[in-house]
Amino acid sequence: MTTKKILNAYKNANRDAVVESEDPQALIMILLDELLRAMRSYANLVEKDKSNEARKNNHFTRSLTMLYGLQSSLNFDEGGEVAENLFRLYEYARVQLLNTSQTGQIDGTQVAISALTDIREAWSIMDPKNEIQNVG
Repeated sequence: MTTKKILNAYKNANRDAVVESEDPQALIMILLDELLRAMRSYANLVEKDKSNEARKNNHFTRSLTMLYGLQSSLNFDEGGEVAENLFRLYEYARVQLLNTSQTGQIDGTQVAISALTDIREAWSIMDPKNEIQNVG
């Protein structure tokens, strides 16, 4: 087994453990990690590998699915302005992905990735156990 396969197995086992723990903060962090990974892969493929449509579509669809999951998890009653601002950020990222798919320009998607990375880092700081590490 290669080192990469071992590392991926470890990451997947760690994710499975978090999902089973029902820790909402850890689940959000995993969604953000997966979103960022998919968006970065999509932007990279758009920029450098224009011929690989199947992989591009996979990362594009995965990104939109993760954004939908994050938007759906927001609690506007308890989250107030923070939830509204996160919704706007997720919507901005969605629009930028759609724009990239239509124009092939990744600038807006890169800005969205940067903003989402900042949010991911903020979630990491708020983790009281600080056990969840960025895997993206």
